[in-house]
Amino acid sequence: MNNDLYIYNTLSRKKELFVPINPNHAGMYVCGPTVYGDPHLGHARPAITFDLVFRYLQHLGYKVRYVRNITDVGHLESDADEGEDKIAKKARLEELEPMEVVQYFSDRYHEFMGRLNVLKPSIEPRASGHLIEQIAMISKLVEAGIAYESNGSVYFDVEKYNQTKKYGILSGRVLEDLLANTRDLEGQDEKRNSFDFALWKKAQPEHIMRWPSAWSEGFPGWHLECSAMSTKYLGETFDIHGGGMDLMFPHHEAEIAQSTACNHKPPVKYWMHNNMITINGQKMGKSLGNFITLEEFFKGSHPALTQAYSPMTIRFFILQAHYRSQLDFGNEALQAAQKGFDKLMKAMLTIQKIAPQSTSTADIASLEKLCYEALNDDFNSPILIANLFEAVRIVNSAYDGKEKLTAEDISQLKKLFSTFAIEILGLLPEVDPAEGGKVVEGLMKLILEIRANARANKDWATSDRIREELAAVNISVKDTKDGATWSID
Repeated sequence: MNNDLYIYNTLSRKKELFVPINPNHAGMYVCGPTVYGDPHLGHARPAITFDLVFRYLQHLGYKVRYVRNITDVGHLESDADEGEDKIAKKARLEELEPMEVVQYFSDRYHEFMGRLNVLKPSIEPRASGHLIEQIAMISKLVEAGIAYESNGSVYFDVEKYNQTKKYGILSGRVLEDLLANTRDLEGQDEKRNSFDFALWKKAQPEHIMRWPSAWSEGFPGWHLECSAMSTKYLGETFDIHGGGMDLMFPHHEAEIAQSTACNHKPPVKYWMHNNMITINGQKMGKSLGNFITLEEFFKGSHPALTQAYSPMTIRFFILQAHYRSQLDFGNEALQAAQKGFDKLMKAMLTIQKIAPQSTSTADIASLEKLCYEALNDDFNSPILIANLFEAVRIVNSAYDGKEKLTAEDISQLKKLFSTFAIEILGLLPEVDPAEGGKVVEGLMKLILEIRANARANKDWATSDRIREELAAVNISVKDTKDGATWSID
């Protein structure tokens, strides 16, 4: 089967064949959260988008190093390299140490990502833990003459960089337009040009988070952390850099400039950006009163919600749209996603009840091929889900006696659901306590049967993969002489 994967590269603005720098290995860096508030729906979309990428690359056999950072310093309240650090502000208002804020909201983020079945990254570095690397990168840029010190702060000289390299290659911004459209903001007089961005900021006396450097006691600029940490863990050039479309400018544009100036080569082969989530056509934001946290979704406690929505409903809702398309939240859309998810899970149980026939009226192999084609076309999850619902139709028709499935068909359908719905899309059954454990029991029986067949065929990679996926959601599998048993940790 041809499994050539094509990724839409934001840099080239076209789909490109994925060819990793190191064969059989893939390096991926994704901008993670700034941990100063509860995780919300906007956090869920990039997390689930790049979880799908992570899962599928591993499924294709790549060894993936997935780095997702946590921003715990340097993210200012203003877009002008001025203002108060968001975490320091939260700490000051609540009379806490900044790292108490970081720890609390990091734990909250991990808790809710776990409920959404988002796999943990390979490495999750914090900006505050990589000050040495950031200061070293600033020093290199100053020595190269591409950065300059001003009143204890250090800025990247965008105009000088643009003389030999092109600034704006990712977002399509033109330097002359930036100069014409940049507002006059307080604190800009330190810079040679208003569009220069901070690499290091001198801390004001009231600023809590500060570290010593050759320039001043201060803190790193927001953009710098990703360049320093991606270089440390993935090398000077790596395969995939992901994040939300709102980060394309200035954050990712600044990353490209400072990494290229420091390492003398482009930092990333493939740039990926997920689109935004809107609510009734409006961008989600606290000022508009439509800002909804994940906890509020799960409890149904926000005034805009007519009911509570489960983590898997949220995950299915996000995956129903292509990651590059805008996704508009509404109660009706989420209720439809809930019905669709329930229908998919029910079909995975119904298949256990189908008696095999001697002849077949279905072509499961072609359906499997279509599933791979959807994923290989820039991770097209809505097309993949449409193909899974064709499998659902076949299962329900066979159960009603309108289709005929052989034992081999049934085995292929079980594998199809296990591979694409559970392993790659990361969709897991959710059980109403009133239903007891029947749904879980049925699905675990299916999953362990697939694993047993893999072991019988000496397909150790699939066997280990199933065990690891179950362990990720706290389900332990133990092999005994009488077969495998499972338990919830």
